[in-house]
Amino acid sequence: MHDDKPTIVLVHGAWADASSWAPVASRLLADGYHVVAPPNTLRGPAKDAGVVRAVLESIEGPIVLVGHSYGGVVITNAATGNPNVKALVYVCAFIPDEGQPVAAIVGAESALAAALSNPAAVFKIVPFPGAAEGDVDTYLLPEAVSQSFAQDLLAEDQGIIAATQRPAAFASVAEPSGAPAWKDIAAYALIGTNDRIIPPSAQRAMAAHAGAEVTEIEASHVAMLSQPDAVANLIRTVAAGQPVG
Repeated sequence: MHDDKPTIVLVHGAWADASSWAPVASRLLADGYHVVAPPNTLRGPAKDAGVVRAVLESIEGPIVLVGHSYGGVVITNAATGNPNVKALVYVCAFIPDEGQPVAAIVGAESALAAALSNPAAVFKIVPFPGAAEGDVDTYLLPEAVSQSFAQDLLAEDQGIIAATQRPAAFASVAEPSGAPAWKDIAAYALIGTNDRIIPPSAQRAMAAHAGAEVTEIEASHVAMLSQPDAVANLIRTVAAGQPVG
């Protein structure tokens, strides 16, 4: 590790765990970066951001904070007020403003839009102990993984994603986001032009609203798995303080 390099913190999204960052993390580690990929508990923005915020506060020196998908909501809330976080990188991610739940910004073209009116069309619904009234765990159906979530991966990799996914509480999409860290921290957005979970049009609109610099690549929602070189390159560029694009 080189002392002049920031720590890279990678926050995963819904229906995933930190291993979804493995291809990107391995590239950054090979470059001498210290990498931390904390757990995202997928219980809702406030709880999840609290977990990540505690991790951030334990890190000395500058941080580049990266979020995928719903992880974008989490980093938006977790970094607020932390002077060590020098940049936010959103990878195929939500970039909410204060008061916005995921359900309000996902976009009508999203494969998740059908779930808002008919959850069983996209999710397997499972109760969980201690849930607030009306909250449940959601798992992506295998066909949602193969057709909309990770359509540019091999079938065997899609199967692994479906089999090993971590559930996301419905609160993750229903709970409003808090005050956004991007108002005070430089933001960058990597948009997968074949994303069927967060349509590119929705990502572009959120990025423009947040003043984020945009990079677009041909990828599904899981760009960090299908295009890890491009994702790692963007993070390196941001971490080095170099111009993007």
